[in-house]
Amino acid sequence: MSFRTPTAADHVEDVSPGTGTLPPRAWYARSDARSLSLNGDWRLRVAPTADAEDDSFAVPGFDAGDWARVTVPGHWVLQGDGAFGSPIYTNHLYPFPVDPPRVPTENPTGDHLRVFDLPSDWPAAGSGDAVLRFDGVESCARVWLNGTELGVFKGSRLPHEFAVGALLKPSGNVLAVRVNQWSAGSYLEDQDQWWLPGIFRDVTLLHRPAGCAGDFFTHASYDHAGGEGTLRVDSEVAGRVSVPALDIDVATGESVTVPVRPWTAETPHLYDGELITPGERVPLRIGFRTVALTDGLITVNGRPLLFKGVNRHEWHPEKGRALDPGTMREDVLLMKRHNLNAVRTSHYPPHPAFLDLCDEYGLWVIDECDLETHGFVEQEWRDNPVDDERWTPALLDRAARMVERDKNHPSVIVWSLGNEAGTGRGLTAMADWIHARDDGRLVHYEGDADCRDTDVYSRMYPAHEEVRRIAEGRDGGTRARRRLPLILCEYAHAMGNGPGGLADYQALFESHDRLQGGFVWEWIDHGVRDERFGYAYGGDFGEELHDGNFVCDGLVLPDRTPSPGLLEYKKVIEPVLIEVDGAGGTARVTNRQDFADLSAFAFTWSCQVDGETVGSGPLTVPALAPGGSADVKLPALPAGRDAETGWTVSAALAADTRWGAAGHEVAWGQGAVTARRVPAVEPAGAPAFPGDGTLTLGPGVFDARTGALRAIGGVGVTGGPRLDVWRAPTDNDDGAPWQSDTRYGLLWRKLGLHRMRHRLDAVEQDGPALTVRTRVAPAAWEVGLAAVYRWTSDGERLALTVSVTPEGDWRVPLPRLGVRFGLTGPADRVRWFGGGPGEAYPDTKEAARLGRWESTVDALQTPYVRPQENGARADVRWAEVGGLRIEGDPEFWFTARRWTTEHLDAAAHLTDLVPGDTVWVNLDHGQHGIGSQSCGPGPLPHYRLDAERAEFSFVFTPVG
Repeated sequence: MSFRTPTAADHVEDVSPGTGTLPPRAWYARSDARSLSLNGDWRLRVAPTADAEDDSFAVPGFDAGDWARVTVPGHWVLQGDGAFGSPIYTNHLYPFPVDPPRVPTENPTGDHLRVFDLPSDWPAAGSGDAVLRFDGVESCARVWLNGTELGVFKGSRLPHEFAVGALLKPSGNVLAVRVNQWSAGSYLEDQDQWWLPGIFRDVTLLHRPAGCAGDFFTHASYDHAGGEGTLRVDSEVAGRVSVPALDIDVATGESVTVPVRPWTAETPHLYDGELITPGERVPLRIGFRTVALTDGLITVNGRPLLFKGVNRHEWHPEKGRALDPGTMREDVLLMKRHNLNAVRTSHYPPHPAFLDLCDEYGLWVIDECDLETHGFVEQEWRDNPVDDERWTPALLDRAARMVERDKNHPSVIVWSLGNEAGTGRGLTAMADWIHARDDGRLVHYEGDADCRDTDVYSRMYPAHEEVRRIAEGRDGGTRARRRLPLILCEYAHAMGNGPGGLADYQALFESHDRLQGGFVWEWIDHGVRDERFGYAYGGDFGEELHDGNFVCDGLVLPDRTPSPGLLEYKKVIEPVLIEVDGAGGTARVTNRQDFADLSAFAFTWSCQVDGETVGSGPLTVPALAPGGSADVKLPALPAGRDAETGWTVSAALAADTRWGAAGHEVAWGQGAVTARRVPAVEPAGAPAFPGDGTLTLGPGVFDARTGALRAIGGVGVTGGPRLDVWRAPTDNDDGAPWQSDTRYGLLWRKLGLHRMRHRLDAVEQDGPALTVRTRVAPAAWEVGLAAVYRWTSDGERLALTVSVTPEGDWRVPLPRLGVRFGLTGPADRVRWFGGGPGEAYPDTKEAARLGRWESTVDALQTPYVRPQENGARADVRWAEVGGLRIEGDPEFWFTARRWTTEHLDAAAHLTDLVPGDTVWVNLDHGQHGIGSQSCGPGPLPHYRLDAERAEFSFVFTPVG
């Protein structure tokens, strides 16, 4: 006979959602009823297993004086300097054996204690009840108050409430919470993020007076044909609804129709109202809008949408998912200021205060359920909980807690069942429940390829050509799917340097009605601030399994500094398209918004000559309706232009808004009037041989034997200029293991492009020219590049022409093609005329504005969490650095840094990059595109840098 002794931790492996909690209901931040925040200083004891300690800590009088102190909200592994364990990062692999619903015996368990007194004005016993609310605990919590067990709950990123009024006392209340890192619920929360146990959202005590508002549902629709809104508030407790600005005062459950201003993400008009029940007054913020699927398109207020969105995990580099209101507001303001209009809350409902901000500032929201079982893909989805009826109550509980909590937010227009959880009966049950509960929103789930349960066709990371086929109805699929719009719930993977190809996707979105936009993956790099590394990522904490820096794939760096990718996205999705015909002296302005006209924007023109602004002024543009265009005449230019001349037209906020100050630029366009004139250098004089092993040519000093440049007019030069084809591969160059496309970063390294050998074939004097002939090739392979350097001088300037001829069968593109050299003297400030102010590459250069720019060498670098190729400036006409002015024919890519490409390539963290005394400069004729292959497609063919014959020139002039 065999038997198993039940333990106190059996609830951890129970597939049910929990016990003892109240039914889910609408969340609201405040009312006139009393509340008490229990955030702050708590006591903590962490045990290695779920049953290592008894429950005596929950009994009043327990002495926890020797326990550690931690902050709630918070994660215990991010506090205590590692004394309580470490974070674990996996993309989709479960960090424990897959044996649902079992979890390891090694199950870190945090016992939390908080002793609190009721405020002196807390309502007396008998005047209602009280509710204890937890907004987020990972992953399983067992709760006691004053020695009485309240219950157990799972569903880490969802609210749970307990009725506690009968247990409260005026002082010395003991709240005890046992939190297990692993539970049956962990199988439902495999969401490409750090596994971080703890009480990471607010804990609040709420007084519930007799007759208080219970659950309520605000229905506020808008009739776009008549301009009227219809309001009805269904309330668990009968009462009245008041909206003074609309002269509304009606009973709950009654409908009233009045003229209103509608809510949209572009015009987020909210009406302040109040739900009044016999025991409570609850403020309402009401946005009137109607969401529908109309003729196969997602519409709001009768108009189709184009999502210009981002996926957002919650993250703070020191606090993890324990976000404060200021950080949430900072996220929303950054999104609005960079032209984003939508958020998918990947892959769980966010802190509810974030949705309040989306209501206030205006963002469309796809609210996603706290569900992902991605790790089951490793066993071909066998035993997947979403197709196991034993788990269906837990799935329905999670769906209900999301919908009931967030149903009163006008910003939420789509419910998402979850992410990467396969398919199954449980998902169908969730979709059916949501459709029945809320017919005023749509349902999304990317994994439903046949669109059996969903209202939109959703995809992740399809290549551009596949998106085109879908738009044109050439993708096949079920009839139901072909009648639905397509959104890309994830595309353009923003990992490291990138993503590339955004403009190409956007062009498709704007050309086909069925394509209703998408959501870039993702908002923020999840780097953990760490003294050793700057920011730590997967593997830096000794994890048994991890996915490296795949957790750092955001449009903002961990400290919320916008990355070049976010600036590129802002430009690509700008709400106004400005196309400047410089030669014709006109600007075509198109309103790309879905709802608002252009009256909120002020337009200006400016004229640049050789990159310097020589004139500017206001530009009158009509208040075009959405989709409207107009050609606007630009002012006349002065005569006698003999330099590169161009126009810039800009659109900015005309007045202060909630999210931006007057003058904040939202869009711009440029157009050339007069083309650039390339500098000519007429050779004057032949190379001279002083007899000290050098030769001179104008301001240049060369090694007489090798032809290597040593100095230009007193500026020391080392290591070139010589041909360079290597760049420290980006995350997108290296691609992902599951990619079917060619992963060029790996092929480049296999071919040996990081260890090219330079063979000197000849150093020749040919009249006024010094010619150096070389062959550049990797060991072990027959392919190579014949490179010829031809130097001339007019006495003051030194000119270099580089001719490159591929040899052998090149089957891969080059990472870059140009020359590299080091400056050994002081070199800090950089000036250039070209694209700027930030970095750009062939498929990430929409945001590169032509002009004159200045920077330090250090500021040219983009501090990606994992170091990689970065910092190139595009379309450079000339650059000045370290006492040299460098002009190019044609325009070139310019990079300067205080370490070599080899050092950059070898670095795993920012702290590995130690500045040297030499500034290394790259002048590139070409760069390979960036793409999005860290999870999506690689660069499009026209961004490839194929090995082909090339010739390019530079002129070097010493400057004071």
